[in-house]
Amino acid sequence: MQDIYIGDEGKGFPLVLVHGFLGSSEMWRPQIDSFKDHFRVITPDLPGFGKSNEVKSHNSIQSIANLLLDCLEEKKIDKFYLLGHSMGGMIVQEMAKKGGDKILKLVCYSTGPKGEMPGRFETVDQSRENLKKKGLEITAKNIAKTWFIKGEDAKYFDLCIDSGKQTSVESADNALIACKNWNGVDTLKNIKNETLIVWGDQDKSYNLEQIQTLEHNIENSKLIIFKNCAHNVHLEQPDQFNNTVKDFLS
Repeated sequence: MQDIYIGDEGKGFPLVLVHGFLGSSEMWRPQIDSFKDHFRVITPDLPGFGKSNEVKSHNSIQSIANLLLDCLEEKKIDKFYLLGHSMGGMIVQEMAKKGGDKILKLVCYSTGPKGEMPGRFETVDQSRENLKKKGLEITAKNIAKTWFIKGEDAKYFDLCIDSGKQTSVESADNALIACKNWNGVDTLKNIKNETLIVWGDQDKSYNLEQIQTLEHNIENSKLIIFKNCAHNVHLEQPDQFNNTVKDFLS
């Protein structure tokens, strides 16, 4: 098994947080600090990202989902809450389809059922081309700007940039390939877990139609929309986000 970094803080019932593209476990810092008094907060760095940047990256959403399920099993975490953001939201959908009996409640946050995101600020292929032509630093900065209403002026913008810098062009490209080749629409009905869907109404990565596809096809789900938030609700309105998640998990 690949030896990825997995943060493990706090005590209580396990809550697993799965970061998205160009992210890392550190992008959950406001959540870790809030949740660790209530839960055992488990924060993996996906292979090729964050503190797992020396680990060979994956180009398949399903293979990352399988890896995380194996890692949790190795840590003897048999039951847990699960939350995934963006690409991490695709991963947790796959985890729920394969190991749903282990997941007490599921949170699909700023994510959708298709890796080739209709209406995204640019296509996945355009992001891949920008990586090759402009390099990781410029591409990551331009992408991160779309994650916040305030762009570069957002409080946690630099946190996102620091996370993105830890990866490589190859790992970032493999993640984009994984997204492009993934489509989970036809198997959404296999998710039986009680599910919270969270979305910011100014998200430039996932449009409302994608969010509603999740809501309409995951039988036991409810949708909460944050006003005047873009892709990174958890860093734009952290207190409100944290309270929303805690209320759902209670």
